[in-house]
Amino acid sequence: MKAVLFDLDGTLIDTAADFIRIIQQMCRDAERPIVDADTIRQQVSEGARAMVKLVYPELDTSDPIFLAHRQRFLDIYASNICVDTQLFDGMPALLADLEQRDIPWGIVTNKPRDLSVSLLSALNLSQRCRVLVCPEDVSKTKPDPEPMLLAASLLGIHATDIIYVGDHPRDIDAGKAAGMPTVLAAYGYLPPDSREDLSAWGADVIVADVAELQHSLLNSTIL
Repeated sequence: MKAVLFDLDGTLIDTAADFIRIIQQMCRDAERPIVDADTIRQQVSEGARAMVKLVYPELDTSDPIFLAHRQRFLDIYASNICVDTQLFDGMPALLADLEQRDIPWGIVTNKPRDLSVSLLSALNLSQRCRVLVCPEDVSKTKPDPEPMLLAASLLGIHATDIIYVGDHPRDIDAGKAAGMPTVLAAYGYLPPDSREDLSAWGADVIVADVAELQHSLLNSTIL
């Protein structure tokens, strides 16, 4: 292992609390049924459209009214991007351990670059993150391997020497397609329809929490 790449939401950073707060407030503002926290958490990795669809399930995602609600959601999130968001428990120690061992770490995410940059800045991670690849940087996003291979190129490290950690099937698919060993972060925002058989995702390792992830990474049990 020469480097570690993380997915952002649900793997490196626990952003769910801010999404829950915003979506539930949008429900109150629209006088609609309050979406429960667990449902919101499970949809975080699916992006803004999925979030807003929880509030307005009857609207088509191409409807101008839906798009206006989506933009309102994004505007609220951008202006309150790190109210309750934090690194997952144990992640600060893991990142510090990687840095102490001179193992670079970075992020490959489907989150827009402006939001990703703002989030990393708010958590004082901007200077520590060695590479950040977002949708704007590639022609095809995960599950295509293009973002993974770009990150490897920017790091100057062969993809097979980089471990990718994610909490969504597309993360594992993208990592595998790029030739990277993969870790399924089962503590993250797993899609409801993919939870029954996590082994079916095809990840090299499944970890229940960050402590287990740290042990797997730093003891080279993956390779």
